Amino acid sequence: MAAGGLRPRPEPDPLVVALVAAAVDQLQLRAVAPAPRPAEPHLAWRFSGRWWSRPLPARRDRPWLH
Repeated sequence: MAAGGLRPRPEPDPLVVALVAAAVDQLQLRAVAPAPRPAEPHLAWRFSGRWWSRPLPARRDRPWLH
């Protein structure tokens, strides 16, 4: 008996066994180092004077103050 159980009959051609083993090897996932991410630009200055940068109570419309 073979290590994995019964041997197949008829015995497969060694080239077929090599091709199947190569196909299985190609299908397996391999660990790959991630690509370096570019540094994100500092965006705080772009929004410094916008209306949405003020706190919510300061943005509320109060008609009695006009």
